Amino acid sequence: MIEKGWCCPALVRRVGVSRSIRLFGWIAAVGTFPSGAGSSSPERHDEAPPVLAPRAAIHATHSRSLDLMELPQQNGTAAHSERAFLPAPQTRTSFMATWATVAGATGYRLDVSSSPRFETSVDGYRDLDVGNVTGRVVTQLKQGTTYYYRVRAYNASGAGSSVDVASATTTASSGLIINATFDGSITSNPNAAAIEAAINRAIAVFESLFSDRLTIPILFRYSTKGADGSPLGGVSQSEFAVISFTWSEYINALVADSTSSNDFTARASLPSSALSANVVVSSANGRAIGLDTPPGIFANGTVGSGAPYDGIVTINSSDPFLFNRPPRSGFFDAQTGIEHEIDEIMAIGSSAPSSGDLQPEDLFSWSARGTRNHTSSGTRYLSIDGGTSRIIVLNQDSAGDLGDWLSGPCPQTNFYVQNAFGCQGQAADIAVSSPEGITLDVLGYDVASLPPRAFLADINGDGKPDYVLYSGSTRQTAVWYLDNNVFIGGTYGKTLPAGWSLIDLADFDGDGHPDFALFNLNTRQTAIWYLSGVTFLRGVYGPTLPPGWRLIATADFNNDGKPDYLLYNTATHQTAQWYLNNNMLISGAYSGTLPAGWSVAGVADFDGDGQRDYALFNAGTQQSAIWYLSGASVSSVRFGPNIASGYQLVGAADFNRDGKPDFLLYAPATRQTAIWYLNNNTFIGGAYGPPLSAGWSWPPQ
Repeated sequence: MIEKGWCCPALVRRVGVSRSIRLFGWIAAVGTFPSGAGSSSPERHDEAPPVLAPRAAIHATHSRSLDLMELPQQNGTAAHSERAFLPAPQTRTSFMATWATVAGATGYRLDVSSSPRFETSVDGYRDLDVGNVTGRVVTQLKQGTTYYYRVRAYNASGAGSSVDVASATTTASSGLIINATFDGSITSNPNAAAIEAAINRAIAVFESLFSDRLTIPILFRYSTKGADGSPLGGVSQSEFAVISFTWSEYINALVADSTSSNDFTARASLPSSALSANVVVSSANGRAIGLDTPPGIFANGTVGSGAPYDGIVTINSSDPFLFNRPPRSGFFDAQTGIEHEIDEIMAIGSSAPSSGDLQPEDLFSWSARGTRNHTSSGTRYLSIDGGTSRIIVLNQDSAGDLGDWLSGPCPQTNFYVQNAFGCQGQAADIAVSSPEGITLDVLGYDVASLPPRAFLADINGDGKPDYVLYSGSTRQTAVWYLDNNVFIGGTYGKTLPAGWSLIDLADFDGDGHPDFALFNLNTRQTAIWYLSGVTFLRGVYGPTLPPGWRLIATADFNNDGKPDYLLYNTATHQTAQWYLNNNMLISGAYSGTLPAGWSVAGVADFDGDGQRDYALFNAGTQQSAIWYLSGASVSSVRFGPNIASGYQLVGAADFNRDGKPDFLLYAPATRQTAIWYLNNNTFIGGAYGPPLSAGWSWPPQ
């Protein structure tokens, strides 16, 4: 049960479980475009600030016995060796040191330094006894820094000489940081390297998705007991501090933090009057929207001023967990469980069945269009457009966490990280377009967007590409007509409905006029607006994308004279082509997987072989590249010119009409555009294009 009358900061304990119930799944909206339900802006009035008195509260979900068919077919408990672990990726503040086994060794000592000569050492990593393991995740480092490490094997006879020095570099990009501390229950475990690697892989997922300049310190444990010594009631558990803010104080902060299209859609559905006196926010979530909520929990589970952590995650060491992937029958996927508990610490959770103060997720809980539901009765689902479109159905089984997703019998058809009841042998990750990613987005975390991609098309039929612009505040479109790089006139276009994004332009109905290809990230629905110049004629729905995929471009990839979709998977970085006949899906094919840091900036035939190619851009290195395609397959790769500092590669089109695609560049700081004329991948010359007017741009992908 949830203790009523939460104040601040309070201890919250969430416990992951395993069970089988029916999943109704994600229900996509059909019919008219959603316009956003709800009324005017939230009511604002002066209220006294909350009394920030620490108080402990518990929000627990208790596990149930596994079905007989789910029991692991092995003797003993979950403990088993995973020495052939998957290496952990570098994050913004960590890397994994690995080394080869030394014959006869009973343990290893690790040194880490920012100098290859080891004149100094990273705090805590001089002659550190890491036990008899062949890997250790080194945490709480500096971003974009190269570190050097060496190990010495030891046994009863003493320590040997150091092995060869190795190096690793933390990720240089800015954004969300999750600082992991590993409890002794992990570092002393024979399976420590695999456990730490799984934790770091989960952290890397979150850091790749969110751009908040925010550090979330979390203590990770592997035990049968919680931080306070009480037995765990499920397969995993999270504990964290919460703080109560008055309704108006919280709503004002949430509205002020709006940055994404999801945020603006969700803001329109906020109620005009308070639904509860206060809103209960986790310490990490509070800082994400600009509130003063420092970390509030100690390693023993108590809360108070000066505490070092935002939360504590404990994996139940008595349950069968696999810390490697792919998932295996008889084992829970550890990375999925870790991501679930990090979600809880960051923001996800409901006050149901309490009738007291709400939690942030409850602001977007509905039973029907225009009808809110914060109770444990009836149907509840998450929606950010006033209940019109369902993001995910919420769990109403009191044996499971009522802030989690409704989940079906194992194996689950729709297996998400935040499902209330997990299944052995299944795995999932959060993504920008997953229910978890959308929820964290609207609750205050900033999605790490790809660089913008320009909307280029010949709107006035003069054979020359024009700019199609977009206003994020009004959702209005406009066209700037160009002659090569020179602006010659402009006009307004149609306004997009809330929740929908313009992705690209192409002539879908073959009437000689480019049409709008639209995408709704919440419902994964696509649509086509048929145009004559800038005049809207009619609209139809296109195919709905599967979970995890988003529409990023259109082009005729199979040379049938009809535009197709280019899709991108935000979790796996895989691309795919969907071949269309107007708005009807005919077939599809997987294409290349993008390397980390690279995005598709444009599509054009650079080598003149009649096949569309991908123009790629790496915003971290300013490097461009061209992936030459044969159908959907990447046949070869060449680097293009390095993009000038301050500019981004945002599109490709033949501006000077020499039959060869050129690069369009954009400088967000100055709104200046520029055209780089190319011969295949070789830079020939450049010219400035018109700078974009304030408030008008190409939105991020």
